[in-house]
Amino acid sequence: MVVIGGGQAGLSVSFYLKRLGLDPGSDFVILDRGPGTGGAWQLRWEALRVGSAHRINDLPGMDALGISFEKADRTLPAKDVVADFYRQYEEFYELRVERPADVQTVSNRDLDLVVDYTDASGAHHELVTDVIVNATGTWGSPFIPWYPGLDSFAGRHVHTTDYVSAEEFRDKSVIVVGGGTSAIGFLMELEAVASQLAWVSRRPIEFLDESELNLEARESAVQMQDEAARAGRALPSIVSGTGVPRTRRVQAAIERGLLTAKPMFASVEPDGVRWADGTFQRADAILWSTGFRPELRHLAPLKLREKEGGVTVGNGASWKDARIFFAGYGPQASTIGANRAGRQIARHVVATLSNL
Repeated sequence: MVVIGGGQAGLSVSFYLKRLGLDPGSDFVILDRGPGTGGAWQLRWEALRVGSAHRINDLPGMDALGISFEKADRTLPAKDVVADFYRQYEEFYELRVERPADVQTVSNRDLDLVVDYTDASGAHHELVTDVIVNATGTWGSPFIPWYPGLDSFAGRHVHTTDYVSAEEFRDKSVIVVGGGTSAIGFLMELEAVASQLAWVSRRPIEFLDESELNLEARESAVQMQDEAARAGRALPSIVSGTGVPRTRRVQAAIERGLLTAKPMFASVEPDGVRWADGTFQRADAILWSTGFRPELRHLAPLKLREKEGGVTVGNGASWKDARIFFAGYGPQASTIGANRAGRQIARHVVATLSNL
């Protein structure tokens, strides 16, 4: 069998597969397209720290290594901390992740599944398997909503995935779009650098009177994700159902007037944006902190997607094809949710392989 993705969800499933008796490298293979360990975290911006991000939960069995994100160095970039911890984890449990292995397609060949992937040189390889665990997450599928005039903008469109540091926006007029913690983090980084800074959001921002976002405690958001996944609908925004924690840094930014979001603009023009009432604001860059969609393009040949825009998934398995499992999808999107799902999916995978 094949696990696609060596980030948090893929490693969680792989840990439990090994604990249930499957041998990494022979009974199952983990393919990860990243250049190194850490999943999507290795690609995040330099200024992001473990303490300023959503809580990063430990992988199952990480305590055996004597490391924990609760005790991680918060002065180092989160990308480096996660990459280092995941490297130690992979080595300790001998998971033998194959990387860089960029999966292009998963298709049917008679009764088998065929995984086509490319290596670092661009050469194609095939793996024939009975079962797939898709743990590709969302980082590779950034979402920018369409607005009239979007393509006419003469400045820079920058998505969260493209953001490197605030310094590249020094003395620039920047509009930050989005209502989540990433958008707020960008605003606080850009405050002392940009010549002009504005924040816009499609919905009012709910600031929570708690210092840390706990997705598991926000049952309504998790339930919304689960209902959408089971119905095959496009997944709703997690932040829209959870709000933004009012940390000390966030509260201080609110008090000095930085975190006051304007309503969404109506259109984009070559040198800025315009609201429905005619108000115009010039911009050198629009920073789209507007989230992601599940990365499922490589599964297109299997025709799993519903007309409602999503994939029908229940208890981690595709309802259209029982050989395809999804880790880190829908209600599993939080780090603790994906860890719990890892155990469940691993059990279902072993049962499926036994039946085959």
